[in-house]
Amino acid sequence: MENDLKFSKAIVRKPGKSMVNGLTSSNLGLPDYDKAVEQHNAYVNTLLDCGLTVIELEADENYPDSTFVEDTALLTLSCAIITNPGALSRRGEIVDIKSVVEKYYSDIEEIQSPGTVDAGDIMMVGSHFYIGLSERTNINGAEQVIRILHKYDLTGSTVDLENMLHLKTGLAYLENKNLVVCGEFLGDPAFKDFSIIEIPEVESYAANCVWINDKVIIPAGFPITKQRVSEKGYSVIELDMSEFQKLDGGLSCLSLRF
Repeated sequence: MENDLKFSKAIVRKPGKSMVNGLTSSNLGLPDYDKAVEQHNAYVNTLLDCGLTVIELEADENYPDSTFVEDTALLTLSCAIITNPGALSRRGEIVDIKSVVEKYYSDIEEIQSPGTVDAGDIMMVGSHFYIGLSERTNINGAEQVIRILHKYDLTGSTVDLENMLHLKTGLAYLENKNLVVCGEFLGDPAFKDFSIIEIPEVESYAANCVWINDKVIIPAGFPITKQRVSEKGYSVIELDMSEFQKLDGGLSCLSLRF
């Protein structure tokens, strides 16, 4: 299975002990910090195995959710967009991320209030970006993203969310027109032209998986998802994500891939 897109780098941030104070609606209990560090190390090693250079930032105890770096920036082939996270407690995370992104991008744009954007609500499909309208990403923020994308000959469109925290809670683009879909996005006409890999509700957490250079990383413990993704010809890697699941966080949330 070949594809033109290749990632070469990823930005990650180590989880901090303050992660026990992170935002969550999961009702799965408090995360175990030591176990989370082990799981994060395994995640980083997997990114390395997929051929990426990993830029690993130290933990920031001031921001309990800061290990979920994906929400703070959208990194495209043409430009970087620093977001304005929807949760007030996360706004300060963008300062460090911007200073890192500046080392790799000359064209950097920023979302301004009253617009809010979590990049977990943005799914890249070639030169088009689907933007979920959620509790964290509002229409003002989405419209700013689309205007910025147009400056760089890229396009964007919005998708309404009813139940999902983020767009990529229930969607994952695996390149080659293959789209992992779960829950409220099943049957959405916006995705009618994709080859749909349906994830049953009982395995909904696994819908947040990650394509990296023709490999797909999925959370461990979801055999139906593993089978359906494998049947599409992908090499599947499973990682234990239990401690991040307790904070509503998934595999894509833990890195900025570019």
